[in-house]
Amino acid sequence: MSPDVVVTDSGCLISLERIERLEILPAVFSQVLLPPAVQAEFGVALSWLEVVVPTDRGMVAALKLLVDDGEAEAIALAYERQHRLIIDDRRARKVARNLGLALTGTLGVLVVAKQRGIIPELRPVIEALEGASFYLSDALKAEALRLVGE
Repeated sequence: MSPDVVVTDSGCLISLERIERLEILPAVFSQVLLPPAVQAEFGVALSWLEVVVPTDRGMVAALKLLVDDGEAEAIALAYERQHRLIIDDRRARKVARNLGLALTGTLGVLVVAKQRGIIPELRPVIEALEGASFYLSDALKAEALRLVGE
């Protein structure tokens, strides 16, 4: 498992696009993979996004009983490739965690971006996300800001 290769669900892409900060993803990760259902949900083709079809259709079908189509394909792809998964939905995170996947969320990506000097401050990006209707609990925000010394 390469730490620089990640599979993403649409939530992170949509949230970062809304605040015009999509460039953070390819700055943090060398390769960003997404399954076709996530590409369809996101709706934007970018040169640094690589669409990969999960091969285990049975796993995808089983996951679709628990989570939406994009989440099911993203979880299956991350499982097949053994890559970290960027996913924010609580139910989908639980399903992925039960499969033993390494997870992060949009906020986790931003923490790494701040730690690597890709973004100068985390707080303004969090505020922009919240302004774009991205929900973060106070405890999660406080922990993220603590991790980056803000």
